[in-house]
Amino acid sequence: MRGGGLWQLGQCLSRRIAQSRLGAAPKARPFSAAPAAEPVELKKTALYDFHVENGGKMVPFAGWSMPLQYKDSIMDSTLNCRASGSLFDVSHMCGLSLRGRDAIPFLETLVVADVAGMRPGTGSLTVFTNERGGAVDDSVVTKVQDDHIYLVVNAGCRDKDLAHIGAHMEAFKKKGGVVDWHIHDERSLLALQISAAGPLAASVLQLLTKVDLSKLYFSEFCTLDINRSHCFLTRTGYTGEDGFEISVPSENAVDLAKAILERSERKIKLTGLGARDSLRLEAGLCLYGNDMEQHTTPVEAGLTWAIGKRRRKEGGFLGADVILKQLEEGPPVRRVGFFSTGPPPRSHSEILSSDGEKIGEVMSGGFSPCLKKNIAMGYVKSGLHKPGTDVKIIIRGKSNDGVITKMPFVPTKYYKSS
Repeated sequence: MRGGGLWQLGQCLSRRIAQSRLGAAPKARPFSAAPAAEPVELKKTALYDFHVENGGKMVPFAGWSMPLQYKDSIMDSTLNCRASGSLFDVSHMCGLSLRGRDAIPFLETLVVADVAGMRPGTGSLTVFTNERGGAVDDSVVTKVQDDHIYLVVNAGCRDKDLAHIGAHMEAFKKKGGVVDWHIHDERSLLALQISAAGPLAASVLQLLTKVDLSKLYFSEFCTLDINRSHCFLTRTGYTGEDGFEISVPSENAVDLAKAILERSERKIKLTGLGARDSLRLEAGLCLYGNDMEQHTTPVEAGLTWAIGKRRRKEGGFLGADVILKQLEEGPPVRRVGFFSTGPPPRSHSEILSSDGEKIGEVMSGGFSPCLKKNIAMGYVKSGLHKPGTDVKIIIRGKSNDGVITKMPFVPTKYYKSS
């Protein structure tokens, strides 16, 4: 989502949806000679009718019709995820597999992760980079086996990412490399996020499979039957809570969603994009298009940890010269978190030092339902990024007090081996 957080979009679109249901229609601009634009037909996930039946407020997002929220408010949905759990339809995202003896050497020319060093059945967040060291996209990459890699890329970047990967794959294969790919358009993707402090833990999903999920830790992957469907399961998520992303054959997606909700006795609730945005912001996680762009390097974005140690020595990925130089000398700007007073910060709000110098810009911001205060992420000049640094954030022309703070704002509760 470009130009502002989904939480803010949610407030605006909720009002528009209410107006449309009351019969209000947008007014045509008078004296406009320009022809009306042809309506774009939005893609629908396999759960579209299920969303509508359950009160989903459907909005355009990355070319798809997706639920922004359901009957609960975005704030209530956020709190329910932290207290009990949430089920998200994220089938608009693009899953793909790379296969072949050279799948890993090929992928390592495009991403910063040490994929070769991963154990089979494990994964990590990574960044696809361009020749300037900027982020083409961020992705979760999983090493299924030495000759099989599973990836999930962002919906808004799908066309760009596939063109990028495809062009480099063609050149790689012309040099004798052995790698092919499959786009998993036949599958849907559900994200089950469960409060580690709540009463449900992983027990809801455990009721639907014979595999012992207590032995599957954060960022680990397996294939298994869930609710009698063959699924790809990754213990991960985008909220900071414990959870799973479940790739399921599309014809079985609705049945699986119903089974999860029913087994939780409706404590786990369908949750839309609005709460997903506030949850990821509370967890201090980047949203590509807001907090990372083609000109942003992983070092600037605070994702140095995602650059494998071997890759820091050897390079070998696009833009490695820029990124390795930043690792050695430091980046010009850094992503940081803020608390602030006054109205919630908005995307592109200016950040000033205590003496009035412009030092950066907010990328994502909003009111935290869990902390009951304003939170934001943005970029500031290196040297002025230390936690505890006082700043001013300009919102609607007025200066508001802010302070740089560590992230995540809400502690993460990933299920990790002790």
